[in-house]
Amino acid sequence: MDVQWLLIIHGLLTLLVVVSFLCGQWPIFEGTPIQRIHYFLTFGAYDYFLRFVGSVFGEKAINAILSVEYFCCDRPNPVLQIIYLAIIGITYYFVAKSSFSYIPGYYLSGFHRYTSLLGVGIGVFFFLLTSFTDPGTVKAENVSQYQSAYPYDNIIYTEKECSTCKIPKPARSKHCSICNCCVARFDHHCGWMNNCIGERNTRYFMAFLLWHLFLCLYGIVALGFVLAGRLKELRVVYILTVYYGIENSFRKLAPHVVQWLLGSYNTQILLMVFLAVVSLLLAGFFGYHANLCRTNTTTNETVKWQDHMNWQRKVNEARASAAALKASINGMSSERKPPDSKWKTFFRRSPLEDTGAVVKNNIYDRGILHNVWEVISPPSTRRLFLRTKSKSS
Repeated sequence: MDVQWLLIIHGLLTLLVVVSFLCGQWPIFEGTPIQRIHYFLTFGAYDYFLRFVGSVFGEKAINAILSVEYFCCDRPNPVLQIIYLAIIGITYYFVAKSSFSYIPGYYLSGFHRYTSLLGVGIGVFFFLLTSFTDPGTVKAENVSQYQSAYPYDNIIYTEKECSTCKIPKPARSKHCSICNCCVARFDHHCGWMNNCIGERNTRYFMAFLLWHLFLCLYGIVALGFVLAGRLKELRVVYILTVYYGIENSFRKLAPHVVQWLLGSYNTQILLMVFLAVVSLLLAGFFGYHANLCRTNTTTNETVKWQDHMNWQRKVNEARASAAALKASINGMSSERKPPDSKWKTFFRRSPLEDTGAVVKNNIYDRGILHNVWEVISPPSTRRLFLRTKSKSS
């Protein structure tokens, strides 16, 4: 099989896995192979692994794996933080070892040796900032301030007490079972940060995602220029056309150029593929959270709204069914009318279609500018919040 077909198949398989992992749970993919691949990647593979371990090593091995899972997924631990630092350190090492000898080159100046290190340093800085910044822990000392900053909408948030912390639970907050505390404007618990993403560190989390996306794209472009410079310096195209008699067209030259690059610079090619896959994941994750910031919604609230709207839709359908049943009973008891034609009966609208759409009434969405500013400048960092806190003290 030709090299270009191998690359195309590799790219399509990579795209299928990424799309299945990120989007397989979307309703549009229900009942499709993408949904089944998503289930296998997220649940099925692990379930089959546990069954295999149980059949080979017994129940004690399963209990050992489950205890490791509990430590890694249900308790605060630095495992994923160490993995992140290892990934970014190893990736930078291979980039430097494989490509820094060609910088400066035909297209890149020696300046990029230092900008790459600076970019990685800034990425680690955002990582540490997100990991060690208080996400907005709700305590007895500041609970009244958070209650005034985030009013209850009496739809998905009602006034109640946290059963664990034994303090009033402000709107938009949630008790994190891993961190064992209530977090204001709770979005999710991030294992990579070993911290919750909440009111005070969402801005740093967004900066972390955006910067790493730019860092991956910068790495892809820089490595691409390194390879293009080597092609130019070694006059590969000239040699292929003059000495090997290959036609000077993209269609004829591309397979030979790709084959030469894979043979001579396979490390750079693998790094570019890896960075491309990571950049796709980061772009999808950043786009999702950017849309949440645009509408002043959190991941936790998205789940709550879905549950509420599904429940409201079922209530409306039940009311419409009851009304239709009542109307049909009344029609049977009244004077008998001639039956409708078959065509009229076929095209008649179902009473369930007249239930109306369920509207999402998000009182926290006050326009894009206000929503984004609330992420950049959280209420707990403003003077009014601090002044109110000092007065209450």
